Amino acid sequence: MKKTAIALALSACLVGSIANAADRPTIVLVHGAFADASSWNGVIKILESDGYPVVAAANPLRSVQGDAQYVSSIVESIQAPIVLVGHSYGGLVISAAANGHENVKSLVYVAAFAPEVGETALALSGKFPGSTLGPTLAPPVALSDGGKDLYIQQDKFPDQFAADVAKKDAQLMAATQRPITEAALSEPAGEPAWKTTPAWFVYGDKDKNIPPQALGFMAERAQSKQTVVVKGASHVVMVSHPREVAQLIEKAATAGE
Repeated sequence: MKKTAIALALSACLVGSIANAADRPTIVLVHGAFADASSWNGVIKILESDGYPVVAAANPLRSVQGDAQYVSSIVESIQAPIVLVGHSYGGLVISAAANGHENVKSLVYVAAFAPEVGETALALSGKFPGSTLGPTLAPPVALSDGGKDLYIQQDKFPDQFAADVAKKDAQLMAATQRPITEAALSEPAGEPAWKTTPAWFVYGDKDKNIPPQALGFMAERAQSKQTVVVKGASHVVMVSHPREVAQLIEKAATAGE
């Protein structure tokens, strides 16, 4: 009888766990420029261990509208509530991709741009002093279509992009960085979803790509539900402080429950 009771109890716990996981929104993560989907690895481990389904999109980094359409197609394919999360340039992408999707319940901006109509990544990063990205860029790579791809110089990458990440890990990130087109950084944003969808913000106070003052300005303008400023964190706050980022994403996921 005891074994039967224990088995029934374990079965009930398992069914309850599966039901809770099924009720949780899917977290869609969108990386930014000079990074790839692996930049979310630490955050993904935490979210999945807490029972959240996760999709880390491979952001093309070709154009704001084109990238947004790609992410929008991923959102369209998910038949569940979604929390859409963007890092850096990925903020412009999620701001456009969420439009027209009623299943996107929250937006989370991780050291990310939250543009107003007509604003560009370049203009926002220069709106306040503090960005040192420009001098660290490598000579542009000419593309066959006439465009240009931008990279950060590998020897300058760790200090510029990931100063609070272990040096060996930052060097790997430098070698595997994904380029963004010059045109994407100069492309004006359309109507942003943060005007109609609740938004949360997290960033580091030692960000050298997007000045913390600019990130705070965008968070306030978007009427952020909660803004977390991580002391000493670099631009890749999700790599160096995955716990804080995951916790904010989970708050966005459970808001209104």
